[in-house]
Amino acid sequence: MSEPAPPATLVIFGALGDLTRRLLTPSLLNLTQEELIGDDFRVIGVGHREGDDDLMRQELEGALDLSDDGHAKAWAALREQMSYLTGDFNDAGMYERLRDRISGNVAFYFATAPSFFGAIAQNLAKAGLLEEKDGFRRIAVEKPFGHDLASARALNACLLEQVPESQIYRVDHFLGKETVQNILVARFANAMFEAVWNCAHIDYVEISVAESIGVGTRGAFYDATGALRDMIPNHLFQLLALVTMEPPNHFDAESIRDEKARVLAAVKPVAPDQAARGRYTAGKAGDKDLPDYVREADVQADSRNETFAAMTMRIDNWRWSGVPFYLRSGKGLTRRDSEIVIHFREAPATPFAKIGGERPANRLLFQLQPHEGVRLAVVGKQPGTELATTPITLDFCYADRFPLGKRTGYETILYDLLTGDQTLFQRADMIEAGWAAIQPVLDAWTEGEPENYVAGSAGPAGADALLARDGRTWSPIA
Repeated sequence: MSEPAPPATLVIFGALGDLTRRLLTPSLLNLTQEELIGDDFRVIGVGHREGDDDLMRQELEGALDLSDDGHAKAWAALREQMSYLTGDFNDAGMYERLRDRISGNVAFYFATAPSFFGAIAQNLAKAGLLEEKDGFRRIAVEKPFGHDLASARALNACLLEQVPESQIYRVDHFLGKETVQNILVARFANAMFEAVWNCAHIDYVEISVAESIGVGTRGAFYDATGALRDMIPNHLFQLLALVTMEPPNHFDAESIRDEKARVLAAVKPVAPDQAARGRYTAGKAGDKDLPDYVREADVQADSRNETFAAMTMRIDNWRWSGVPFYLRSGKGLTRRDSEIVIHFREAPATPFAKIGGERPANRLLFQLQPHEGVRLAVVGKQPGTELATTPITLDFCYADRFPLGKRTGYETILYDLLTGDQTLFQRADMIEAGWAAIQPVLDAWTEGEPENYVAGSAGPAGADALLARDGRTWSPIA
């Protein structure tokens, strides 16, 4: 059982925004119910809208599911620990008023548009709010962390002018998911996997994050970002790092982040002809009818933005020499499905040359969402008097073994922020390595148009062509 977080104040910039309502507050509610934060914890919400403490509490309560008695009881306690401060993020006077409200341990969470990140950090520093005199002072920064390599470097430089790396927590909420953290355990706690975790035994790797939903109410944000910037240099690169990093000497934050940084630095820049992009057109995805992307709310009619991105990546080191990594992410696809598939090389066929049956190569699948689990595809014997082979699957489903509850993934992020564990947070060098790898593609995609694909399909034909040229195919989105 984890120890409760130390007494602290969490200051949330963007307190009435979508992230706070949909993810941060439910996560704080879960932490309260689990007694990982207590009555010595405070939340100060900062926002532009005029209002008082009751406004903030009512806004956040409206987004919660309080049908469970435990949640209702936890919310009754948590809401009394919340207060609201109206102010402009660029107004020095607001930070003076904030200073009068806080003391001791404080974590500042930037749940705002990225354009405010630098200004908030600078204003906090000018007001002396980042000095660790009577407790810790930490800043948590959401993605997108920059929109290309140059802007990521500039933002890193800005933050590091205000505080050292040890006080910066760059959030990638994918790393808070139980199944993502399980990748390290599966690799390094099971000798049978790590012994074959290299180019001699692994043929190729797929990393897919598929969503059936469209852009919904996030049209303005998405049309300025796109699938490539939104997902690949952060979420998918962090998954890539967990799959490919070397074993750390210790399981502390810096040892793990050092190994992740090393492997990300070894990723070769992606050539534009090794990438494909697409944009959904009208169709039925999941249980919803989606319009053409350019007809979505707050999307420009002449937009050249992509809603799907895929690419082939290579890692220039001994362990992964010659192994391609195929990454893809998109919206408006067949269904929601996030997974990592490790394809092992085929077993020698000689002993089975005259035996009937199927003998596909082994696969190890990490299912990240929606049905969290691990699946190992092997070959076994068909029942009967003859020796014939057949594919079989060994399945582990998290929900069958553990009570996961209604967790968001942000519980671990917030708890680690409050306890000072930076394992699941990105460092400056990791951020910049991700942008450096895709910068050639970003430059090339300033011209031309994405390839259309019908909503509810598996994506554009160009993504299939990436693998077809290597004699491979994507695993079905399931």
